[in-house]
Amino acid sequence: MLNQKQAEGTAIPFSFTSTEFLSKPYPFYDKLRSVHPICWGSLLKNPGWYVTGYDEVLMILKDSRFKNRIPLPQSTKKYEELKNIQNDMVLFKNQPDHMRLRRLISNGFTSNAVEYFRPYIREAVLDLLDCIKKRNRVDLVSEYAFPLASLIIANILGVPAEERKQFKELAASLIQTVDFTRSREGLRTGNDSMIKASAYFNKLIEMRVLNPKDDLITLLSKEVTDGGKLTREELLSTCILLVIAGHETTVNLISNSILTLLQHPEQLIKLKEEPELINVAVEEFLRYESPTQMTARIASDDIELEQTTIKKGEHVYLFLGAANRDPNKFNHPHLLDITRNPNPHLAFGYGPHFCLGASLARIEAQVAIQELLQQLPNFRLATDDWQWRKLIGFRSLKELYIVFD
Repeated sequence: MLNQKQAEGTAIPFSFTSTEFLSKPYPFYDKLRSVHPICWGSLLKNPGWYVTGYDEVLMILKDSRFKNRIPLPQSTKKYEELKNIQNDMVLFKNQPDHMRLRRLISNGFTSNAVEYFRPYIREAVLDLLDCIKKRNRVDLVSEYAFPLASLIIANILGVPAEERKQFKELAASLIQTVDFTRSREGLRTGNDSMIKASAYFNKLIEMRVLNPKDDLITLLSKEVTDGGKLTREELLSTCILLVIAGHETTVNLISNSILTLLQHPEQLIKLKEEPELINVAVEEFLRYESPTQMTARIASDDIELEQTTIKKGEHVYLFLGAANRDPNKFNHPHLLDITRNPNPHLAFGYGPHFCLGASLARIEAQVAIQELLQQLPNFRLATDDWQWRKLIGFRSLKELYIVFD
């Protein structure tokens, strides 16, 4: 059996928040995996097991003995609103509450349900591109990917179009509270944002109870007032979670995919020549630059896994970005291949906690990338100097400026 000292991964010198790591995390993942696919590390606030092997990550995602954990201590008073909302989020729930909430929320995110939005997504994309065409230099993150994600999630939830502008600040603030880089300042700001978001969505929920519409808030409100399958607190937390998730995953997927294509001109040309590859290509973008890079669990018992003993209460960090480039699973893992098939990546997780919005994110990315290639065939990077946001759990660009003729 390997013990903590024998599998000490932090003997490899690096910092999760260094510019070098944020720019290119994959060489560090490879080094960690070369020590052992499950190795002990103390570079994060809570020491724990760093899991970088595909098979090992998959086993843990499947194993119900590894529990989700609330990011904040239950005793906290400084960030009480933030803690209370997170406590009721399906993202941090375990069984049986997780399955109960997931079944209710998933009704709005089935493949058929989100496919219904494809024409609306395409219309929104074309409108955004019409505005972009009037200029010759734009930031695809703030002027394309984010507005698209905002429009779609606002439409699904039932947020009036004129009120969705608040989402940008809200999503940016709240993502800092669930990332592993969170600071006291970020938590304070996030708590303030959570208070504002709670007030807004409580008011909107009341309006939908009195005046039902064809949206997700109305649908879920009925579960509170009629069936009692959902609490009012859980409904509020769901609305706020969907604002965060509906933006972060989709914005990162679209912007990361476009940057990846521009860095691989031969693949860009191939996708332009064979647009029917878009669905397969998006799966490769998800693998190659996973929007979510890491998730975490806590062992609920002593568990033996791959000759490693993980003790009850220990933190386990699952590096999805590393698993998706494991050479034991993928041939030439650091090579972008938009024809790669099959492609069993773990970008959306696996098992009970598989991302609810995966189908929606896929459709938004497929339409946004394909229409961009068609409408702006000669676009290119405005500069080689781009920066990644200081996040560990997410692969997220600060901005991505392009120019075009």
